[in-house]
Amino acid sequence: MAYPLELGFQDATSPIMEELLHFHDHTLMIVFLISSLVLYIISLMLTTKLTHTSTMDAQEVETIWTILPAIILMLIALPSLRILYMMDEINNPSLTVKTMGHQWYWSYEYTDYEELNFDSYMVPTSELTPGDLRLLEVDNRVVLPMELPVRMLISSEDVLHSWTVPSLGLKTDAIPGRLNQATLTSTRPGLYYGQCSEICGSNHSFMPIVLGMVPLKHFENWSSSML
Repeated sequence: MAYPLELGFQDATSPIMEELLHFHDHTLMIVFLISSLVLYIISLMLTTKLTHTSTMDAQEVETIWTILPAIILMLIALPSLRILYMMDEINNPSLTVKTMGHQWYWSYEYTDYEELNFDSYMVPTSELTPGDLRLLEVDNRVVLPMELPVRMLISSEDVLHSWTVPSLGLKTDAIPGRLNQATLTSTRPGLYYGQCSEICGSNHSFMPIVLGMVPLKHFENWSSSML
């Protein structure tokens, strides 16, 4: 859950998001070192009149500033490709949930159950109870088992939407006529909030997403009560 004046990402609750946080820190350190070196060189050029004539057209210097950026790009590209393949990999999901975007609400269908489906609308401000989060609470939360791979099938019935939960590292477009899929695995229980991240009309900012990650036993009890 985000908080005011937060400068970093939300706390990770999935292995993929943990990898994304590590990659972010890795890349940010490279950017910081490059920026520091460039600022140092600029400051030297502005504060000294000394020049070294033998290095102005030296072949060694040109070789270094050609090879060094290539090495830096490889240090960024290889971890990035690794995470991309990890995000696309789906291994025997224990549960499949189909998500449909509408103007302006979400509908969910648990495809492993015969009649387990519902719509999820934002709770109006006038109906909030103490402790509820404005513009983030919904009338029907998505309940999923923790520590199990869950496949989300995401599409839309009208315009473009985007199903996004930052704590899980999920952001998948909901496109009419196309079925996108994503995998999520939560390492701990809790409530995780998200919103539609694609401008989809006048009520775009009123399409919250709430995931309740619970132990498998509690999920089975919940699913039995919903049927």
